[in-house]
Amino acid sequence: MEHRLLGRSGFRVPVLGFGAGTFGGRGPLFSAWGNAGLEEARRMIDLCLEHGVSLFDTADVYSDGASEEILGAALAGRRHRAIISTKLTLRTGDGPNDAGWSRHHLIEATEAALRRLRTDHIDILQLHAFDAATPVEQMLRTLDDLVRAGKVRAIGASNFAGWQLMKALAAADRLGTERFVANQAYYSLVGRDYEWDLMPLGLDQGLGALVWSPLGWGRLTGKIRRGQPLPAGSRLHDTAGFAPPVDEERLYRVVDALDAVAEETGRSVPQIALNWLLQRPTVSSVLIGARDEAQLRHNLGAIGWQLTPAQMARLDAASAVTPPYPHYPYWNGQFTELAPPAVPLHR
Repeated sequence: MEHRLLGRSGFRVPVLGFGAGTFGGRGPLFSAWGNAGLEEARRMIDLCLEHGVSLFDTADVYSDGASEEILGAALAGRRHRAIISTKLTLRTGDGPNDAGWSRHHLIEATEAALRRLRTDHIDILQLHAFDAATPVEQMLRTLDDLVRAGKVRAIGASNFAGWQLMKALAAADRLGTERFVANQAYYSLVGRDYEWDLMPLGLDQGLGALVWSPLGWGRLTGKIRRGQPLPAGSRLHDTAGFAPPVDEERLYRVVDALDAVAEETGRSVPQIALNWLLQRPTVSSVLIGARDEAQLRHNLGAIGWQLTPAQMARLDAASAVTPPYPHYPYWNGQFTELAPPAVPLHR
């Protein structure tokens, strides 16, 4: 298993991590993701650790805390072998302070996560969303206190806009507090918005990407084809409204290109889609989910080989979109001489 630095933290993570959102199966959204109980979770964690997948990502809202509970129980006796990543700030109760990143909620939510995970520290604690109602300075000082207390090792963000991330990073530098080293973001061959602002920001500021939904919310499993209905087991039937939107014609264009590369390589569509991500700048780890052991074993086949430059270029071209302003003038070459982008913009 290859390991990469998580931003500028000096901490290394495996290039594949396991997303434990399939543990628990509570509620309409998470039951559509999966409903693994404790015994199945233990078997999948056995398989992950056997293959060097030691990063496990969850959140306090996944199945109303059941994901954290099952992960903690399944890691009993081998916590030292695992890197635990969890997220908080989304609403977890009916109380007025059961959401956000106020000092009150951050401390309460972290303590609750530690109890559910059966651990004395969280390796990577991420804010699940931006809280515009609470000053970033209060949030940063609270997270800094949690790091100094040994309850958290590294901090990150998820689902932030570029300006929101930069605001927090600049404030951390001004205050001298811990700064984000991880950015958990949606990124896939059918969702490349990450590349416009967040990828250049990650390169400039030293943020490692932890990629969620790398198969485009189940669209790149190899089961969705042009002119065919959604397969019966697709989670898109019940959860498409929660997923980042994708233009159908673009989706089918990407799937066609994946099929062509699959024929050349003998690899599957999801393995190719994951391997493409692993060759993109700033990506520290790609979080794979699995409903069962068979799916997990299949996704593990995304590593140990590489797409060729020609195959990468074919997938880049099939998945490209014209960027919005103000990115367009850089993309088409008007401003390149004056201010070249930090990374090649996709075409």
